[in-house]
Amino acid sequence: MPAVTASRYLVTAGWDDVPHLDAKTKKELWDSSPPHEREARARGIPTLGSGRIFPVEEESIKVPAFPIPAHWVRINGLDFGWDHPTAAVQLAWDRDSDCIYVVQAHRLSHATPVIHASTIKAWGDWVPTAWPHDGEQHDKGSGEQLAVQYAKAGLRMLKDRATFEDGTNGVEAGLIDMLDRMQTGRWKVFSHLNDWFQEFKLYHRKDGKVVKKLDDLMSASRYATMMKRKAITRPVPQRATGGDWAPLDREMGY
Repeated sequence: MPAVTASRYLVTAGWDDVPHLDAKTKKELWDSSPPHEREARARGIPTLGSGRIFPVEEESIKVPAFPIPAHWVRINGLDFGWDHPTAAVQLAWDRDSDCIYVVQAHRLSHATPVIHASTIKAWGDWVPTAWPHDGEQHDKGSGEQLAVQYAKAGLRMLKDRATFEDGTNGVEAGLIDMLDRMQTGRWKVFSHLNDWFQEFKLYHRKDGKVVKKLDDLMSASRYATMMKRKAITRPVPQRATGGDWAPLDREMGY
């Protein structure tokens, strides 16, 4: 798609913008369209066809925001960036139904760990945070690991980088897990998280390979899902410390 500039603009139009389509015709067109193409055909929303990684209808995973039940466990996922955004999500996992909910999302470029951490901590400073292997790379200026920088900024970083229980961290395995959940009704996303849905609709492959562009929230979601076994409920206040929250186990974080 050509870039929008001062001399070039983009106009989208959907079925509701044309008077000659009645309700019956719209329904017939909707029913006859592949699920992953319906938004583009009906509303003129740019999307991708067979190359989409998640060929799932947006409305099937979108839910209004609601208070998270206390017995659901939560975990954050963090994807490091600078020119491309740093991104974070928070997942709430209803273990009874094995359904994962994306309840928070944050995406921002050219900001330090302190800035990102302040936003993520506001979601609950007790929530553990999963991070990727590039969190082990040393920052050229300070020589500290990125993961440690975020821990020093106040995030409950998990002790080890994101992997599956068997120690692997394959991208395709993570994407298949997410897609399977979406297709079976076990992956839901709060409807106001527009940045998340923007990436969801444009996340695609080219020549069979995942395109590493506008994928930051998708990656953060994958890391958190991989480490859902480390998700926890809000700790119970400790009476001996005057109401301070109990710290995470040493194996959970720094």
